Amino acid sequence: MIIERAYAHMGSYDVGEWPWSVPCVRELLSDGLRFTAPVTFVVGENGSGKSTLVEALAEGFGLDPWGGSHEWRYASHRTKSVLGERIRFDAAPRGRRMLSSWSARQGFFLRAETALDALGREGLAPDSRSHGEGFLAAFRDKFLRPGLYVLDEPEAALSFSSCLELIGHLDQLSAAGAQIICATHSPLLTALPGADIIEVGDHGIRRTSWQDLALVDHWRRYLADPAAYLRHVLD
Repeated sequence: MIIERAYAHMGSYDVGEWPWSVPCVRELLSDGLRFTAPVTFVVGENGSGKSTLVEALAEGFGLDPWGGSHEWRYASHRTKSVLGERIRFDAAPRGRRMLSSWSARQGFFLRAETALDALGREGLAPDSRSHGEGFLAAFRDKFLRPGLYVLDEPEAALSFSSCLELIGHLDQLSAAGAQIICATHSPLLTALPGADIIEVGDHGIRRTSWQDLALVDHWRRYLADPAAYLRHVLD
């Protein structure tokens, strides 16, 4: 692992103002966030703050908020978010050198909505392949060295079989000494053995197991009886 704990400090803030209005952000400010496994999944409903959280973690590590590798820091027009500029880390033993030197840092921030632009900057020619293939190409060609890899809903462009391939890449990458933090809605990805799962929502931040995830329960029930769900949304 590269980092053991993330935290941020604010002297005072307005709980009615974003991002301080987001429960998981307030908990990060009060208690910090500990990492206990090389792969951490962050799950939650839309609007729960999971993308806000992982983006801030990427920014705090020095990754461009638009997406891309550490070498492309601030290649986009976007500046750090008000939360990202306050993020600090406690290093794991493997990550002490990396966190003590900007030049030693390695990593990548892959976000679904800007992935094609970021992959193009990295020389992966996204226009010559499908969106999903572009995502997988990043893992095959760029996600190789120990570092911090932050992913925001990478399953958005992937089929079922591609998600399974991605799980294999995540496992190999973590075994090579990397650390992965991934925001996701996918019951496939979160089933990776040994991964830590953090659920964010109105409660703030809590650790849970794959079996207890609400998204896993909903998918099981939907696949068993789609009509039980669809009757509430279809006339």
